[in-house]
This record gives sequence, C-alpha cells and structure tokens, in this order.
Amino acid sequence: MPVRPSVVIVGAGMAGLTCAVYLKQAGLDALIVEASDGVGGRVRTDRVDGFRLDRGFQILLTAYPETKRLLDYTALRLQSFRSGALIRDEDRWMLFINPLQEPTGIFPTLFSPVGTFADKLRVVELMGRVSGIPTYDLFRQQATSTQSFLEDFGYSDRIINLFFRPFFGGVFLEDSLRTSSNFFEFCFKTFYSGDAAVPALGMQAIPDQLAARLDASQIRLNTPVEAIEGQTLRLANGETIQADTIVLAVDAHAAQRLLGTPTEPRFNKTTCTYFAAPASPKPEKLLMLNPHRQAAVHNVAIMSDVARDYAPAGQTLISVSTQGLDAVNQEGLTERIRRELTDWFGEEVKAWRWLRTYHLPEALPQYNADARPAPLKLAENLYQCGDQTSYPSLNAAMQTGREVAQQIIKN
Repeated sequence: MPVRPSVVIVGAGMAGLTCAVYLKQAGLDALIVEASDGVGGRVRTDRVDGFRLDRGFQILLTAYPETKRLLDYTALRLQSFRSGALIRDEDRWMLFINPLQEPTGIFPTLFSPVGTFADKLRVVELMGRVSGIPTYDLFRQQATSTQSFLEDFGYSDRIINLFFRPFFGGVFLEDSLRTSSNFFEFCFKTFYSGDAAVPALGMQAIPDQLAARLDASQIRLNTPVEAIEGQTLRLANGETIQADTIVLAVDAHAAQRLLGTPTEPRFNKTTCTYFAAPASPKPEKLLMLNPHRQAAVHNVAIMSDVARDYAPAGQTLISVSTQGLDAVNQEGLTERIRRELTDWFGEEVKAWRWLRTYHLPEALPQYNADARPAPLKLAENLYQCGDQTSYPSLNAAMQTGREVAQQIIKN
C-alpha cells in the first residue's frame, strides 16, 4: 500500500523549500513535487564555459529578516557589492556612496552632482524614518506610488531621475516607479542597513542550501502537476498522489491554472545579457546605472569583480540588464549593447564575447499601491505561498513559506 504523505508541496522554489524546511524542523516530512529539473524557481544559476550565470541579475540583501532567520550566510560565502552606485550621465561618471558603510565616501557623495545638497539631507532623513519601523508595519501604511512618495518627500527631479529611477527601477523592474511606496521603503531600509551580496558560487547556492536540509526522497524533480482534485494531485504522467494537506508554492500563472481563478496575473519583465571579457572595464564593485532609460543598457554589474568564482581564472563576467522588452531580438540587442558600452568603456568592448541572454517576461509580480496580500489558507487542507501572495522579493517568498508551515504545524 503506497505511503500517504501528510503534506505535499507543489513547487521547489524558495517559498516551497522554506515551507518544507520549517515543517521538517517540526518533525513533518513534506513531499515536494517540482515541474522543472532543479530547485530554486526563479533563483537558478547555470554553468556556461566555466562562468556562473544567474538567471537574470539577482542579489541577496543580507538585512532581509527571513534570510537572516533561516540561511547560513557563512556557508554561502557571501561576496558583497559596495553600497552605492556609479551613474553614467552622458560622458561622465558620478559616484553615489552610502556613507554609513563607507565614511570616506561622504564628501564625494555630498558634492556629487547627482542631486542637490538638500536631496542628500533628505536621504539621511529617510534613513531615520524607516529605521524605526518594523517590516510588518511598513506594509500596513497607506501606500502611494514610489514616484509620488519621492516627490512628496521633497526630492528634486534631478535625484529622482539620476538615482532613484535607475536604481530602484532596476529593483522593481519598471521605470515609471508605479510600484508601492511601502515596498520602496522596505527596499530602501534593507539596502542601507545591510549588504547587497551574492554567494561565492552563484545564487543557486541559496536554494541548494535549503534543499540539503531535506532528505533526498522529499524532492521529486521533473514532476509537473496537471490538476488538483480535492486532496488528490494528478500528475502530468498520469500518476496520482494523495495528501492530507496541499501547499501551492508555484508562480502566479501556475497557481491560476491549478486553482482555476479568472484573474490574470501581471508581471514586470527584464532581459539579462552576459559577456565574457579579458579584464574588468571598471573594477569598482559598484552597480553601474544608466539614467537614460530609452537605451538598451540600463544597469551593468561586473559580477566577477564582486565574486571571483563567477568567472574562470583570468576572465571577467559582465551582466547587462535591460527592462521592459516584450520580445528580444538577441543578436540585435547584443550589438546595440556593444555600441552603447563602447561609449562607456572604449574599443575593448568590441572584443567581449557574448555568453547568453535571459529574457524573463515574468521576472517579478507587479506590486502597485493598490496591491493587497492574498490569503495563505485557501481551504481546510489547501494553502498557498510565494511572493505573488505578498510582495515581490526573496524575503516575501520565504516569509510566506514560513507562515504556511506554522499554520500547518499549529493545526
């Protein structure tokens, strides 16, 4: 007679893995069924010619409450970006550094043409505002758009367009800054109070660490779920699995399909193009921003300057992000990026070798000012978790996974 698992989790992304780990800590061995060939969901890393390519530019914010609670940062060997940005405006570079982490950067930042002196003081004022507000309370505030919040706070158009739009537009994956001001304040707080880092061996190390805390038999890969009928999961291969409790830890489209909900989920999109180069064009360990968002180059990160093992010895890995593309002509986009970055770094760019392009039309769920969290408990024995139920971040994915586990344990 087949074993009847008490809990089946659909999806081995960060929410599903987190839920399973917390359940295991409580003595409940959940079974995870995952449609793809690996764990991590959107947090995946590929090996290409000795390079480690995250599927889209991704970072771990070490101040995230949920990652601090569950992940072993030491084992991940986190490698950090410097806190701030280099901004490319026409033919000049402008430095904008977090003086709390780099005190020597206070004077270059104060006198940077990125914004007015009053803008710099308002940055400090905003730090003070959000520092005393717990994460839960940040999301309970009356929200507006990030654009409106920044204007109402008194920031000049200059600093909004030169720093906030390219930097946080890159976080939200949308440049109009329509994203909820609550989420902006949360992101602002976590950026300035911790590090922006990547594991030494790529972002895949994060889900791999959680998966290693489970028994190998608890995760079934290449196992798509066709339908859920009561407490029965019908798999694409015709097999059925009975469960006392089912947890949906899948993306918004998969959840819509399995639940039969009519609402069409909305996403922000991004495209990430990777290049190999013989040397770093600007070894500053800073994210490079382009405030001219009509360009193909929006953000540039020299990944191997931050984490040496992202590239083979003697080579450099460069990540270029482009937002908002509905479709991608890979060859055309690559050549356009080369032309634009030749203006930034010189003729050496023409010798860079293209590695791979990731077009991610469902990179992040949209989270506007009118967004509301979705219920985690859908029925007596049916739950859901993931950032699409809350706000778009690794923290939310892990938070909802933990909360669902706690509800199951309590029952």
